[in-house]
Amino acid sequence: MRKKYNAEFKAKVAMEALLEHRALAELASEYGVHPTQITHWKKELQERASEIFSKNASKEAKAAEIKEAELYRQIGQLKVEVDWLKKICRNAQGIRGYL
Repeated sequence: MRKKYNAEFKAKVAMEALLEHRALAELASEYGVHPTQITHWKKELQERASEIFSKNASKEAKAAEIKEAELYRQIGQLKVEVDWLKKICRNAQGIRGYL
């Protein structure tokens, strides 16, 4: 089974790798992660560090979050409507059986 690491753990390990106070092999043995994985996290951190300070990324993330919430609300509303229609159809079929 593949291990999954949360974002905080990845950031912590990548930051330590960026500092270069210890060798990758030391970090790998301490955190139980392959050195190649640490290198990938370090590279990703270096490439995406500017996004942290980008106002556009923050606005886009907030807009996506709002859009997602609206979509979930719509899904919930549609589910209620479908359930209601199913109930109506079952009741209608039951009434026809008595006629």
